Amino acid sequence: GAANVSTATAVREQHGHDESMHPCAPPDVVVWPQAVGQVQELAALCHRCRVPMVPFGTGTGLEGGVNAVQGGVCFDLSRMDAIAELSLEDFSVTVEPGVTRKALNRHLRGTGLWFPVGTVGLRGV
Repeated sequence: GAANVSTATAVREQHGHDESMHPCAPPDVVVWPQAVGQVQELAALCHRCRVPMVPFGTGTGLEGGVNAVQGGVCFDLSRMDAIAELSLEDFSVTVEPGVTRKALNRHLRGTGLWFPVGTVGLRGV
């Protein structure tokens, strides 16, 4: 719906750069999927129409990976922020892509575990 799609210049510019030195390259549109099925449908549509897809998390990257140098659709995954499963026995957690390290650590508070910066192996839903 309209609440999950924007072509506003300010929104597009916000999603067209990260913390890198690269100049802003905004997408044509920003969407906020809220479920895996929506991501799949959007990706299939972009693939069929040969439209570039650019994933966006928090915009804190240093590589310019969110710059939409050929336009396209920015998938802002911040609303997909559920923590689906935590297994203390095998130190694993299953999360949606919008879960931040800080949010995960709040969830882990009191378990004796934490998710430090630079850790790999986070398994998404």
